[in-house]
Amino acid sequence: MQRLIEGYKKFHTDVFPGCRSQFHLLAEGQQPECLFITCADSRVVPNLFLDVGPGELFIARNAGNVVPAEANDVDGVTATIEYAVEVLKVKYAILCGHSDCGALKAVLYNKNVDELPMVARWLHHIDAALAFKQPERPEEGENAELAALIRGNVIAQLLNLHADPSVRRAMNAGTLQVFGWYYDILTGTIEQYDEQQRRFLPLVSEARA
Repeated sequence: MQRLIEGYKKFHTDVFPGCRSQFHLLAEGQQPECLFITCADSRVVPNLFLDVGPGELFIARNAGNVVPAEANDVDGVTATIEYAVEVLKVKYAILCGHSDCGALKAVLYNKNVDELPMVARWLHHIDAALAFKQPERPEEGENAELAALIRGNVIAQLLNLHADPSVRRAMNAGTLQVFGWYYDILTGTIEQYDEQQRRFLPLVSEARA
Protein backbone atom coordinates (compact mmCIF):
# COMPACT_ATOMS: atom_id res chain seq x y z
CA MET A 1 0.00 0.00 0.00
CA GLN A 2 2.81 2.39 0.82
CA ARG A 3 4.15 2.01 -2.71
CA LEU A 4 0.81 3.21 -4.07
CA ILE A 5 0.80 6.18 -1.73
CA GLU A 6 4.32 7.13 -2.81
CA GLY A 7 3.22 6.81 -6.42
CA TYR A 8 0.32 9.14 -5.79
CA LYS A 9 2.65 11.69 -4.18
CA LYS A 10 4.94 11.59 -7.22
CA PHE A 11 1.98 11.97 -9.58
CA HIS A 12 0.53 14.90 -7.64
CA THR A 13 3.83 16.78 -7.31
CA ASP A 14 5.70 15.88 -10.52
CA VAL A 15 3.16 14.79 -13.16
CA PHE A 16 -0.12 16.56 -12.51
CA PRO A 17 1.22 20.15 -12.59
CA GLY A 18 2.52 19.65 -16.14
CA CYS A 19 -0.79 18.22 -17.32
CA ARG A 20 -3.10 20.56 -15.45
CA SER A 21 -4.76 21.96 -18.57
CA GLN A 22 -5.38 18.45 -19.94
CA PHE A 23 -6.96 17.29 -16.70
CA HIS A 24 -9.03 20.47 -16.59
CA LEU A 25 -10.62 19.43 -19.89
CA LEU A 26 -11.03 15.83 -18.73
CA ALA A 27 -12.77 16.99 -15.57
CA GLU A 28 -15.53 18.42 -17.75
CA GLY A 29 -16.15 15.23 -19.77
CA GLN A 30 -14.66 12.46 -21.87
CA GLN A 31 -14.53 11.84 -25.60
CA PRO A 32 -12.59 8.60 -26.14
CA GLU A 33 -12.54 7.27 -29.68
CA CYS A 34 -11.92 3.66 -28.68
CA LEU A 35 -13.66 1.09 -26.52
CA PHE A 36 -11.03 -1.40 -25.35
CA ILE A 37 -12.28 -4.70 -23.95
CA THR A 38 -9.56 -6.77 -22.34
CA CYS A 39 -8.71 -9.09 -19.47
CA ALA A 40 -8.44 -8.05 -15.83
CA ASP A 41 -4.93 -9.54 -15.75
CA SER A 42 -2.58 -7.06 -14.07
CA ARG A 43 0.10 -7.65 -16.71
CA VAL A 44 -2.07 -6.23 -19.48
CA VAL A 45 -1.61 -2.44 -19.47
CA PRO A 46 -3.12 -1.00 -22.69
CA ASN A 47 -2.20 2.60 -21.90
CA LEU A 48 1.42 1.46 -21.71
CA PHE A 49 1.69 -0.71 -24.83
CA LEU A 50 -0.44 1.64 -26.93
CA ASP A 51 1.25 4.79 -25.60
CA VAL A 52 -1.99 6.63 -24.86
CA GLY A 53 -2.94 8.95 -22.04
CA PRO A 54 -5.98 9.71 -19.90
CA GLY A 55 -9.24 10.06 -21.79
CA GLU A 56 -8.15 8.16 -24.92
CA LEU A 57 -9.40 4.65 -24.11
CA PHE A 58 -12.72 3.60 -22.60
CA ILE A 59 -11.65 0.33 -20.99
CA ALA A 60 -13.79 -2.63 -19.97
CA ARG A 61 -11.94 -5.37 -18.09
CA ASN A 62 -12.94 -8.79 -16.84
CA ALA A 63 -11.50 -12.28 -16.45
CA GLY A 64 -10.97 -13.70 -19.92
CA ASN A 65 -11.95 -10.54 -21.86
CA VAL A 66 -15.49 -11.85 -22.10
CA VAL A 67 -18.42 -10.33 -23.97
CA PRO A 68 -21.45 -12.24 -22.67
CA ALA A 69 -23.84 -13.44 -25.35
CA GLU A 70 -27.01 -11.38 -25.63
CA ALA A 71 -29.40 -12.26 -22.81
CA ASN A 72 -32.07 -10.75 -20.63
CA ASP A 73 -29.69 -10.42 -17.70
CA VAL A 74 -27.88 -7.12 -17.23
CA ASP A 75 -24.12 -7.33 -16.75
CA GLY A 76 -21.37 -4.76 -16.44
CA VAL A 77 -19.68 -5.63 -19.72
CA THR A 78 -22.67 -5.26 -22.01
CA ALA A 79 -23.80 -2.16 -20.12
CA THR A 80 -20.36 -0.63 -20.67
CA ILE A 81 -20.46 -1.52 -24.37
CA GLU A 82 -23.88 0.03 -24.78
CA TYR A 83 -22.79 3.24 -23.05
CA ALA A 84 -19.60 3.48 -25.10
CA VAL A 85 -21.42 3.05 -28.41
CA GLU A 86 -24.68 4.87 -27.77
CA VAL A 87 -23.52 7.74 -25.55
CA LEU A 88 -19.80 8.21 -26.11
CA LYS A 89 -20.09 7.35 -29.81
CA VAL A 90 -16.75 5.57 -29.96
CA LYS A 91 -15.42 4.96 -33.46
CA TYR A 92 -13.52 1.77 -32.67
CA ALA A 93 -14.05 -1.27 -30.46
CA ILE A 94 -11.12 -3.59 -29.78
CA LEU A 95 -11.47 -7.01 -28.14
CA CYS A 96 -8.02 -7.91 -26.83
CA GLY A 97 -6.94 -11.27 -25.45
CA HIS A 98 -3.45 -12.01 -24.15
CA SER A 99 -0.91 -14.77 -23.69
CA ASP A 100 -0.84 -16.91 -20.52
CA CYS A 101 -4.47 -16.08 -19.70
CA GLY A 102 -5.54 -17.79 -16.46
CA ALA A 103 -9.19 -18.03 -17.48
CA LEU A 104 -8.31 -19.96 -20.62
CA LYS A 105 -5.89 -22.14 -18.65
CA ALA A 106 -8.78 -23.15 -16.43
CA VAL A 107 -10.84 -24.17 -19.46
CA LEU A 108 -8.01 -25.93 -21.30
CA TYR A 109 -6.80 -27.94 -18.33
CA ASN A 110 -10.27 -28.50 -16.81
CA LYS A 111 -9.23 -26.92 -13.55
CA ASN A 112 -11.67 -27.45 -10.71
CA VAL A 113 -12.90 -24.05 -9.52
CA ASP A 114 -15.90 -25.29 -7.55
CA GLU A 115 -14.62 -23.43 -4.52
CA LEU A 116 -15.01 -20.25 -6.59
CA PRO A 117 -18.67 -20.42 -7.64
CA MET A 118 -18.79 -17.01 -9.29
CA VAL A 119 -15.63 -17.75 -11.26
CA ALA A 120 -17.02 -21.14 -12.31
CA ARG A 121 -20.18 -19.52 -13.66
CA TRP A 122 -18.19 -16.83 -15.45
CA LEU A 123 -15.93 -19.36 -17.16
CA HIS A 124 -18.93 -20.80 -18.99
CA HIS A 125 -18.82 -17.63 -21.11
CA ILE A 126 -15.58 -18.85 -22.68
CA ASP A 127 -16.60 -22.45 -23.39
CA ALA A 128 -17.19 -21.37 -27.00
CA ALA A 129 -13.45 -20.74 -27.38
CA LEU A 130 -12.97 -24.49 -27.82
CA ALA A 131 -14.94 -24.39 -31.08
CA PHE A 132 -12.69 -21.64 -32.48
CA LYS A 133 -9.32 -22.93 -31.30
CA GLN A 134 -6.67 -21.85 -33.80
CA PRO A 135 -3.84 -23.94 -35.31
CA GLU A 136 -0.97 -24.44 -32.91
CA ARG A 137 2.33 -22.76 -33.73
CA PRO A 138 5.45 -24.90 -33.14
CA GLU A 139 7.53 -21.82 -32.31
CA GLU A 140 5.35 -21.22 -29.24
CA GLY A 141 6.59 -24.47 -27.73
CA GLU A 142 4.83 -25.76 -24.62
CA ASN A 143 2.50 -22.74 -24.71
CA ALA A 144 1.25 -23.48 -28.24
CA GLU A 145 -2.01 -25.18 -27.26
CA LEU A 146 -2.92 -22.50 -24.73
CA ALA A 147 -2.09 -19.71 -27.19
CA ALA A 148 -4.24 -21.41 -29.84
CA LEU A 149 -7.18 -21.52 -27.43
CA ILE A 150 -6.68 -17.91 -26.35
CA ARG A 151 -6.79 -16.82 -29.97
CA GLY A 152 -9.93 -18.91 -30.35
CA ASN A 153 -11.48 -17.09 -27.43
CA VAL A 154 -10.77 -13.75 -29.10
CA ILE A 155 -12.77 -14.95 -32.10
CA ALA A 156 -15.62 -16.28 -29.94
CA GLN A 157 -15.91 -13.07 -27.95
CA LEU A 158 -15.55 -10.99 -31.11
CA LEU A 159 -18.60 -12.74 -32.53
CA ASN A 160 -20.54 -11.88 -29.36
CA LEU A 161 -19.41 -8.29 -29.72
CA HIS A 162 -20.61 -8.18 -33.32
CA ALA A 163 -23.99 -9.52 -32.14
CA ASP A 164 -24.47 -6.88 -29.45
CA PRO A 165 -27.50 -4.77 -30.55
CA SER A 166 -25.83 -1.38 -30.10
CA VAL A 167 -22.64 -2.55 -31.83
CA ARG A 168 -24.60 -4.11 -34.68
CA ARG A 169 -26.55 -0.90 -35.27
CA ALA A 170 -23.41 1.24 -35.24
CA MET A 171 -21.57 -1.11 -37.60
CA ASN A 172 -24.49 -1.15 -40.01
CA ALA A 173 -24.52 2.64 -39.91
CA GLY A 174 -20.79 2.73 -40.69
CA THR A 175 -19.93 4.62 -37.48
CA LEU A 176 -18.09 1.83 -35.67
CA GLN A 177 -15.24 -0.53 -36.60
CA VAL A 178 -14.57 -3.65 -34.52
CA PHE A 179 -11.25 -5.50 -34.16
CA GLY A 180 -9.92 -8.60 -32.40
CA TRP A 181 -6.37 -8.57 -30.99
CA TYR A 182 -3.98 -11.01 -29.36
CA TYR A 183 -1.30 -9.43 -27.14
CA ASP A 184 1.82 -11.42 -26.27
CA ILE A 185 3.18 -10.38 -22.89
CA LEU A 186 6.63 -11.89 -23.41
CA THR A 187 7.39 -10.20 -26.75
CA GLY A 188 5.14 -7.13 -26.47
CA THR A 189 3.72 -7.88 -29.92
CA ILE A 190 0.09 -7.63 -31.07
CA GLU A 191 -1.70 -9.66 -33.71
CA GLN A 192 -5.01 -8.72 -35.30
CA TYR A 193 -7.62 -11.21 -36.43
CA ASP A 194 -8.31 -10.97 -40.15
CA GLU A 195 -11.93 -11.99 -40.57
CA GLN A 196 -11.54 -12.57 -44.31
CA GLN A 197 -8.45 -14.76 -44.04
CA ARG A 198 -9.67 -16.21 -40.73
CA ARG A 199 -6.28 -15.97 -39.08
CA PHE A 200 -4.23 -13.70 -36.87
CA LEU A 201 -1.71 -11.43 -38.55
CA PRO A 202 0.91 -9.06 -37.09
CA LEU A 203 -0.40 -5.60 -36.33
CA VAL A 204 2.92 -4.00 -37.29
CA SER A 205 1.98 -3.24 -40.91
CA GLU A 206 -1.23 -1.52 -39.80
CA ALA A 207 0.68 0.49 -37.20
CA ARG A 208 3.14 1.75 -39.84
CA ALA A 209 0.44 2.65 -42.37
